[in-house]
Amino acid sequence: MTKTVVITQSNYIPWRGYFDMFRLADEVVLLDSVQYTRRDWRNRNKIKTPQGPSWLSISVEVKGKYSQSIDETRVADLTWAESHWRTISLAYRRAAHFETHGQWVENLLLSAGKENLLTDVNEQLIRAICEKLKIGTNIRRCTDLLPASEMAAMDSSERLAALAERVGATRYVSGPAAKAYLDHGAFDKRGIEVGWMDYSNYPEYPQLWGGFEPAVSVIDLVLNTGDEAGSYLEKTSV
Repeated sequence: MTKTVVITQSNYIPWRGYFDMFRLADEVVLLDSVQYTRRDWRNRNKIKTPQGPSWLSISVEVKGKYSQSIDETRVADLTWAESHWRTISLAYRRAAHFETHGQWVENLLLSAGKENLLTDVNEQLIRAICEKLKIGTNIRRCTDLLPASEMAAMDSSERLAALAERVGATRYVSGPAAKAYLDHGAFDKRGIEVGWMDYSNYPEYPQLWGGFEPAVSVIDLVLNTGDEAGSYLEKTSV
């Protein structure tokens, strides 16, 4: 029997491809014991505005902490949620499903805004969005499976393969960017197949503000399509 695992860092209000990957998995492991990377998706994402795609970023404490992990990264300004909600409400107040789903987004952000650690912010948002999209995949933290010190001593591919083995996976699925560095040997010796996401088949959906922009937060999808949002996570080839 095939058991598929996805192992990924937590991202802030990710795009729909992130959640499609979750949908195709039996188990997801959040790999937040690894180094926090600046100018990445961990603490920011894009929404669509009248001026075009615009970043929403959570300010975090990083000065002098170049080797800190994602799960050690603290939120620097606890007013970010109110600010992000104001920006979203202005950009999406004309969206087809803002009236029915805007309150859900506001509550989601304000609840996550109470957290002090970025990993807790992201996990809370990811779990709530999965529920909204009717994705029932089990989500776990990597440190629930292996000690952080043990994982730190492994190279990236060995770490991923060890986590996949720990959850009893027979198949590991990743985004295509990992093709550049993944060592298949770490998986082959454990009898774990490697598969790749293909993000090319997603249908467009109604959006505000000009031409279609695919690489924006899933919040855009929810506010424009409402309860139909999950149907736009088209099954992709892996």
